[in-house]
Amino acid sequence: MHIRLKYGEEGLDLEFPETPNFVGILSPQEAEVIALPADAVSQSLAQPIASAPLKELARGKADAMIVISDITRPVPNRLLLPLIIRQLEAAGIPADKITSLIATGIHRPNEGPELERLVGKEIAASYRIINHFSKNQEEMTLVGHIGDGVPALVNKHYLAAELKILTGFIEPHMWAGFSGGRKSILPGISSVKTLEFMHGPEMVAHPQTRYGVLEGNPFHEAGLAIMEQAGADFIVNVTLDTSKQLTGVFAGHPVKAHLAGVEFLRRHCVHSLAEPLDFVVTTNAGAPLDCNLYQTAKGISGVASAIREGGVILIATECLEGFGSDEYRAVFEHATTPQAFIEKLLKKEFFLPDQWCAQETYQVMLKNEIWVHTKGIDAATLKRFHFKPVPQINQAITELLVRFGRNARWAIVPDGPLLILKLDE
Repeated sequence: MHIRLKYGEEGLDLEFPETPNFVGILSPQEAEVIALPADAVSQSLAQPIASAPLKELARGKADAMIVISDITRPVPNRLLLPLIIRQLEAAGIPADKITSLIATGIHRPNEGPELERLVGKEIAASYRIINHFSKNQEEMTLVGHIGDGVPALVNKHYLAAELKILTGFIEPHMWAGFSGGRKSILPGISSVKTLEFMHGPEMVAHPQTRYGVLEGNPFHEAGLAIMEQAGADFIVNVTLDTSKQLTGVFAGHPVKAHLAGVEFLRRHCVHSLAEPLDFVVTTNAGAPLDCNLYQTAKGISGVASAIREGGVILIATECLEGFGSDEYRAVFEHATTPQAFIEKLLKKEFFLPDQWCAQETYQVMLKNEIWVHTKGIDAATLKRFHFKPVPQINQAITELLVRFGRNARWAIVPDGPLLILKLDE
C-alpha cells in the first residue's frame, strides 16, 4: 500500500504492507472547504458571535492593534488582514494608526522577505508591523498575576491600543487543549518571565495539560486570566483542513467565538481507539510546523496517549532548522537519560528557555521509544539524545513488524498533530 506523509513542503512517499491488525490510515474528518473565503470572513466580521460588528467596535477609536501569528503557523494572514483593516478604516481609524503585532512567543522575529510571505507585500509596505520580543523587559507591562503570584507581563504596545484584536488558527494543542483565542496573548505576546510559569515543569506534567482538554486545564485557565487582565475586544479565528484551506471563521467575543470554533473542530480532529497501539507512524504536519525539533514535540505528543507502554512512535519531521535554536540544543545536554532529565527539571536544578518541549518529549520517552526520520539532524546527535535515527522509513516499518510481529496493532497518522489520538475511556 502507499500513502504520502506530510513532510516539509513536498511530502514523503511511504510504502507499507497491510497486516492483519493494521488499524488504518487515520486522518481528521475533513470539514467542507469554504468556497468563497473572503466573503465568509467579511460576513463573520459583520455578524460576529456574541459581539457587535467589528466596524461598530472600531468607531470612535483612535488606534487599533491586530495580533497575528508568526511564520510557524499556517494562519491565512494575507486573507484576514486586508479585510480586517478595511473595516477599521471604514470606521474612521487612519492607516498610520493600525498596527499588526506578530505574536512570536519565544520564537525569532519575522522580517524582510519572510514578513512579506507572512502578511503580503502590500500590507508589509503600507502598514506598521512589529515583532514581539519576549526577552525585552522594557517592552513589557505588568497587568496582574496568575497562579501563585506569577507576574503577568504583556507587550506594552498591545496594552496601549484602544482597540485590541486577536487573530489565529484553532488546532489541537498539546498543553492548551486547543490553540487560538487566549493563546495569542499567552504565550504569544507575553514576557519570557511569565512563560517560565506557563511552561514550567509542573504545568507541563499536569494530567489535564494535554491535547483536546479545556476543562480543568491550568494552561487554558491561565491564558483566560491574562486575556481578561490585558483586555481583548474581538477575535478572528479560523479552522483549516489538512491542505490548509479554510473550513470555518469564528469572529467576535474573545471567549465565546473561540469556544464555538473549538466545538466545531472537535467534531473533526479526535479519533478514539478501543485498544492501544504497538506502534504508530506519524508526522509533524509538514511545513511550516516540522521546521525544527522544538515544534516536533507536538507530533510526538499527539499520538502518545494511544501507544502502549513499550511501544514505538516513528515520526517523519524535516527539521531544516535543526533543533530550532541554540538554547533548545543546550537543553538536551542535560538529558543523560530521559528519567534523569525529568528528575532534574522537577527538582529545578536548571531552567533554560525552551525546556518545556524537551520535557514533553522525554515524558513520552519514559514509556515509548521515539524513532525519527529527518533531514535536519544527524544520526549521531539523535542517538546521543536517546532518539533512534531512521534513514529509510519503509525499512523502519519492516523492523517494527519484526519486533512486534505480523499481528501488531499499528496505524499511520499522515497529518501528525492535526489529529488527536485517544483511547476510549
